[in-house]
Amino acid sequence: MIEKLRDLLLNSTQVESLTVESVLLSLSVAALCGLAIFAVYRYFNKGVVYNANFNLLIVMVCVVTSFIIITIGANLVLTLGMVGALSIVRFRAAVKDPLDVGFLFWGVAAGLTAGASLYLVAVLGTACIALIYIALTFLRLDKRNFLLIVRCEPAAEATVLGALSTLRYKLKNKTIAGGGVELTLEVKVLKNNTSFVDPLQSLPGVNSAVLVEYAGDYV
Repeated sequence: MIEKLRDLLLNSTQVESLTVESVLLSLSVAALCGLAIFAVYRYFNKGVVYNANFNLLIVMVCVVTSFIIITIGANLVLTLGMVGALSIVRFRAAVKDPLDVGFLFWGVAAGLTAGASLYLVAVLGTACIALIYIALTFLRLDKRNFLLIVRCEPAAEATVLGALSTLRYKLKNKTIAGGGVELTLEVKVLKNNTSFVDPLQSLPGVNSAVLVEYAGDYV
């Protein structure tokens, strides 16, 4: 009994039979899934600012997660050491857009399944999520949120709000300084119709009107 236990412990530290072909196949599938996520984020992301470094990070997460899973499945001692090493890692970069967190989890999931040799799951899962995200992106194209920043004289504030009565808007901020008023409003626009900005600028007492696409946060 003691000898069997000793043999089990000794054999558990040995790397299982991994071929170069199987490792390269897992990493290749993870890289392909990462590139597919890269393309979806690049061409269908509707955030205000496109972050190229974050998009490259998604591809790296897929590949790195894949070979971590390959290592975990091959060696018990390395598994314990890797868990201990990863437990001390701290990520301090803030993710401003909640949707970016979903892309990170998508990349991790693709790397996990590819590293576990579940290639069909990795490919089909990536394709299904991509189709769902693209479909939802096109569904939300008819209605977009903008921030309308209007600088005007105090007497013109009621006129400005009256001119926006046909739109759905919400006052986000109002600043009074130097004898002028700055209004920040969240405006919902259908089918990207921004024709109301030019007439707004021509109103008496309005100094400027700026329209900025709004993704949920503003400074």
